[in-house]
Amino acid sequence: MSQLSFDSKTSKKVFSREELFRSVLDSIVKYKYFLLFTIIILFVVIYLLYSISGNLDAISNFVNKDNHRFYWMLLVGFIAEVVAGSMGMGYGVICTTILLILNIPGPAISASIHSAESFTSAAGAISHYKYGNVNKKLVKLLAIPAIIGAVIGALALMQAGHHSPKFIKPLLASYTMYLGIKILRNAFEKKKKKKKKVNIPVLAFIGGFIDSFGGGGWGPLVTGTFIKNGRTPRYVIGSSSFAKFILTLASAFTFVFAGGFSHWNIVAGLLLGGIITAPFSAMLTSRLPIKKMFYIVGIVVIMCSLVTILRFLFF
Repeated sequence: MSQLSFDSKTSKKVFSREELFRSVLDSIVKYKYFLLFTIIILFVVIYLLYSISGNLDAISNFVNKDNHRFYWMLLVGFIAEVVAGSMGMGYGVICTTILLILNIPGPAISASIHSAESFTSAAGAISHYKYGNVNKKLVKLLAIPAIIGAVIGALALMQAGHHSPKFIKPLLASYTMYLGIKILRNAFEKKKKKKKKVNIPVLAFIGGFIDSFGGGGWGPLVTGTFIKNGRTPRYVIGSSSFAKFILTLASAFTFVFAGGFSHWNIVAGLLLGGIITAPFSAMLTSRLPIKKMFYIVGIVVIMCSLVTILRFLFF
């Protein structure tokens, strides 16, 4: 019979193989409807491509388009979901940072991330609601201003990308570098138990705007602010995740219908990469050293952002 033990030095849970296997099965059961829905969607897309072309050439061209970008996006989606699963934030920041390094246009970056995240964030939102982690009153306060901010942010990014495309990448890189510094600081700062009054609608509007304009940032700003002010993490993360799903949908619809969109190979790669990892997020959270993850992610985001800025200045 397997037992769950603790490391005396670190007080961390140590899982046996049987416990890990059970954790994986529980995660799969937890996300069964989401996985089933995604698999059906993928089969429909493959069938439509096959029906249109009459052969597998369309699918081959799709995955090999833009120097095999689809496969790179699989890796990015996988890494971003590992980070989000262990830290509770960082999916958009990681995706934006890496896509900037790969020279993807600014508006396409945010549009791709939010389109893919519409599916992955749905799983988290449903899961939190199912387990009673959602404060409906807080969601209402967050959702409406977040939607307004997300729509304005998406429109602003499309306008900036149209009129000043050269300056979008260093602007986004500066923003991701700021988030990298903020993530790094979280590894050193102690949680504050004293509650401070927060203007929730204003915070949600700003969070929705920067998340839509910059491709990410809702978690470090909104979720991080509530937790630092000593609010109950369970309800903060659950309610914030639910509101994040709503603003992600608003942002994705704005990008697709207001500006048009053609980078579906990026979306498909990010989506599949995230789906592969999403069911095991709970297991990863208990296995990965969170504080070290903050160090690593913060440093990687800062370094990648600096590369993008230096490339703009000197090349």
